Amino acid sequence: MTMRNMLQTPSIHMDIHTDIRTTTTIVITRTKAREDAALGLTRLQASFEQHGERTVMTRKYHTAPLKIAKAFPQGAGLGVIVMDVSPGLLDGDQYELEWHCGRGSRLYVTNQSYTKVHPAGGKGGASLRQSFVLEEDAIVEHMPEPVMLYRQAALRSETEVRLAPGSLWIQGDVWCPGRTLRGETFMYDRFDSRLTVRYGDELIASQRQLIEPAIQRLQVQGSWGNATHIGTLFAFGDRIKAQHVEAIREALDSLPDRSEYKLVVGASLTHRCGLAVMAAGTAAWPLQEALRGAWSALRSSLLGEPPHALVQV
Repeated sequence: MTMRNMLQTPSIHMDIHTDIRTTTTIVITRTKAREDAALGLTRLQASFEQHGERTVMTRKYHTAPLKIAKAFPQGAGLGVIVMDVSPGLLDGDQYELEWHCGRGSRLYVTNQSYTKVHPAGGKGGASLRQSFVLEEDAIVEHMPEPVMLYRQAALRSETEVRLAPGSLWIQGDVWCPGRTLRGETFMYDRFDSRLTVRYGDELIASQRQLIEPAIQRLQVQGSWGNATHIGTLFAFGDRIKAQHVEAIREALDSLPDRSEYKLVVGASLTHRCGLAVMAAGTAAWPLQEALRGAWSALRSSLLGEPPHALVQV
């Protein structure tokens, strides 16, 4: 039995309250887990609601090797840590994560460590699909650890967001070109990243980045130049205004000098109801530092709250 097959034993958790409902839920979720396994899917689904003055998780479902390792009070909302007990994304892996946040709920999501994408083979690589549905006045802050693409890795990453009036979605990402200290830089096969954001039924943002190092001239001027790592911080919601971008720019101007890492970073409004911070450099941690500074400035100017203090950069 391979390590991946060992990890595919379903692990399921649902909120249940009665014996009858317990029996029914177990049958349904076991059937669903078998169906997911037959399709090669690893799935995580979670729902959150505001109960009084606190956000609670009202439903969760997962199949190995993914799970929510911990949920805990975080500021005015709830924080969750996603655990992947496998070595990373292997050839043929299909991860699907679905997050639903009810009216007025607040959620912070992170994970335990870097997401490592292993070499692709006959199955064409791995895929990671995430969807976020935010009801009115919900807030989601998704700040995972960086993604590292190993030699010959191939990853398709898709994120879909649906917003309601008053809701706010924030996500930060850092992408690494390989294990650079081992001389593994841009040796992966393909990285295809897609982001779609809707406000109600209106498409307000769509972005795709396709990187195929073997056939693209990444080091030329106007492309990546000397940079090897990229990072983004996106925020979307009808609360976002020009003054929030200005607050972020002021925070970025006060960052320590990281010129030895060729750090370049900028911020701007998007076409509608959003802002984007883009960063590039030659190491992950300066990008994390810059994006955390931008995120903290956004929280302060938009929410009037201090930064979260979970991960120290």
